Amino acid sequence: MGFVKINKGAENEVKIHFQDYGKGKPVLLIHGWPLSQEMWEYQIEDLVNAGNRVITYDRRGFGQSSKPYDNYTYDILAEDLKAVMDDLDLDDVTLVGFSMGGGEVVRYFSNHNGARVSKVVLISSIIPYMLKTSSNPEGVDASVFEEMLTKIKNDRIGFLENFGKQFFGINLVNKPISTPLLEYYRMLASVASPKATIECAKAFSQTDFRDEVKSIQVPTLIIHGKEDKTVPIEASSDRTATLIKGCRYIQYDGAPHGLFYTDKEKLNKDLIAFVREPALVMN
Repeated sequence: MGFVKINKGAENEVKIHFQDYGKGKPVLLIHGWPLSQEMWEYQIEDLVNAGNRVITYDRRGFGQSSKPYDNYTYDILAEDLKAVMDDLDLDDVTLVGFSMGGGEVVRYFSNHNGARVSKVVLISSIIPYMLKTSSNPEGVDASVFEEMLTKIKNDRIGFLENFGKQFFGINLVNKPISTPLLEYYRMLASVASPKATIECAKAFSQTDFRDEVKSIQVPTLIIHGKEDKTVPIEASSDRTATLIKGCRYIQYDGAPHGLFYTDKEKLNKDLIAFVREPALVMN
């Protein structure tokens, strides 16, 4: 529907592509890695029909946004998020971050004190810290991410093919998504810049948000699938739920990482109910 311009007119200008639907309380949806804003297809209509204004955008390097060669740190990505909200003059926003997008939510709160945001939803989120270290034994071993980066560099599209199957929980006995739809999501991911795909993978796997998570001081809903093999629930949302005071934590039985499709009816119902609740100040 339009573009928000970062560093407008400068040599390093970046255009962030966004879509803006409906009227009412704004709900801003941040997509996951390595997809684009089109992943929210099955949420937009229900949210708009429930009386909300729904905004989605492509992270830089993905979808129809500009694809600079570098600058994919969470500080930069949080500034892009701020630019979208400022340019559209959004207020009283329910900010929804899926997977990698949870990091943008936290960094935005850390850097900008959550300006314009009244509620937060974290879905299948990578926070608080994905990488296993001596101080973070619950994390995922570094070899997992190293292997992932190697596969992306050697055959990015082949990696995306196999990654998608894990993403949606496909196995010999469980096929919750059709082959054409799986191929569609692979196509969305393939449009991303190869460099952005790699650099964002480094950002979400290596960034430690443990101290920053506490900067979220608004009503927060956390949703995660119990069968998520992409972002294991034990290393992520189980821990985040103990760090955000007064948050609500919903675990979906049997759900994989890509629950925005596999559990779309349940997710949409939970999102709409949460958006409708009064945004009481957390103590």
